[in-house]
Amino acid sequence: MKREKLDDAAVAEALAGLDGWQRAADRAAITKRFVFGNFSEAFGFMARVALAAEKMDHHPDWSNVYKTVDIALSTHDAGGLTALDVALAKAIEACAGKRERSS
Repeated sequence: MKREKLDDAAVAEALAGLDGWQRAADRAAITKRFVFGNFSEAFGFMARVALAAEKMDHHPDWSNVYKTVDIALSTHDAGGLTALDVALAKAIEACAGKRERSS
């Protein structure tokens, strides 16, 4: 997959197709917060995302506190957002399934 930086119009178009994802205010990234029922559900989600990310050779910036997982996606070597970030966001959505409650 290409690691060419997306322009503003392409980022806006991608975000329109990604439920709950938004542009980060402080850097060239897209972000989303995932809230689960408990720590085990959040950790299971993170394990699924880790497998998908490893297959794509593209890894999220993320943090976990109890049942909340915050994710930021950016292609560091491209200096911003690329199609790879959009593809990983879609894979993350598939990993979240119906158990996640976005906030």
